[in-house]
Amino acid sequence: MSLFIFLQEASEIEEKIKEAPNSAYEIGVVIGTYLPLVVMILIAYAFYYYSKKRKNR
Repeated sequence: MSLFIFLQEASEIEEKIKEAPNSAYEIGVVIGTYLPLVVMILIAYAFYYYSKKRKNR
């Protein structure tokens, strides 16, 4: 199910980039798409690191 959602979003991103009026818009689409994912990964790693450090006490 998540693979289907990922593929659907990827096609939407490609459509937005094709319809982009200029390169700045393309950069904005890419940043807006991947930045939330990167932030969530960093938050998950911070929770993992904190819990691992707390467990070793």
